[in-house]
Amino acid sequence: MSEVNAPVAGVALSALGVALIREMESRRPDRLYDDPLTSAFVAAARGDFTGTDGGAARWSRVEALAEQFFPGRSVGVRLVDDQVADAVAAGCRQLVLLGAGLDTRAYRLGLPADVTVYELDLPALFSFKEAVLRATGAVPTARRRILPIDLREEWASRLRDTGFRPDQPTVWIDEGALPYLPAADHRRAVATLTDLSAPGSRFGLSRFTVDDNAPHYVELRRLVSGDEDAAAPLSDGERPGPQWLVDHGWRTEFRAWDDMIVPLGREVAVHDPRVGVVHAVRE
Repeated sequence: MSEVNAPVAGVALSALGVALIREMESRRPDRLYDDPLTSAFVAAARGDFTGTDGGAARWSRVEALAEQFFPGRSVGVRLVDDQVADAVAAGCRQLVLLGAGLDTRAYRLGLPADVTVYELDLPALFSFKEAVLRATGAVPTARRRILPIDLREEWASRLRDTGFRPDQPTVWIDEGALPYLPAADHRRAVATLTDLSAPGSRFGLSRFTVDDNAPHYVELRRLVSGDEDAAAPLSDGERPGPQWLVDHGWRTEFRAWDDMIVPLGREVAVHDPRVGVVHAVRE
């Protein structure tokens, strides 16, 4: 490519890592899902990186990091796929991806034509994503609406402007974007989606314990921040938890990670009953 379009720093860079993970999973004979579009994202990003000074080395670091996160993160993609399928079967016809990244669920899950997928992410990310999608000629099975926006901004009114209906049940998907926000913005985002959620809407709140000083998490912070000396966690502070959801009209059920992964046959158990997902349904 003649100029860099792929995100080479900032939180949007993590979307490339997830795309690499989805590509690796799609190549496996025992794959948990198939994402044929992700190879186009990876090829375009690789070309953008290697066409710049020092870009090849940086791309190698992204690939190495994706391999380290692959086992658990790839299983996580499949678990969210299943959550989306369950929600659609239960009548949700709106899917909102918070920090959509290079997600392709509007294309690859075979969603019904009466489902609308709303994707929210940074403008620079969509500049890259939409160009690649146009080049592939891919057509989504569901209606697809994109909202280029920083989740730290006010986004409720703009989401409505794209056609979102707060009187209809919605499944809200956050695969790790909200924890990158400052704690106050994280709380505001969850409060916003709560206000926009009709009865029957669904949301998942992950409960994971991680070692922020583990080498792969330190490397992730360095790549995202662009600071080779970055050592502190990306963000901290009090964030919405299960009790907050209950207090604000959600019915919750905790599902342990080790229980959820049993049907998938992958060796990614954590042996910690506190780790899992709080599944919430709006009452």
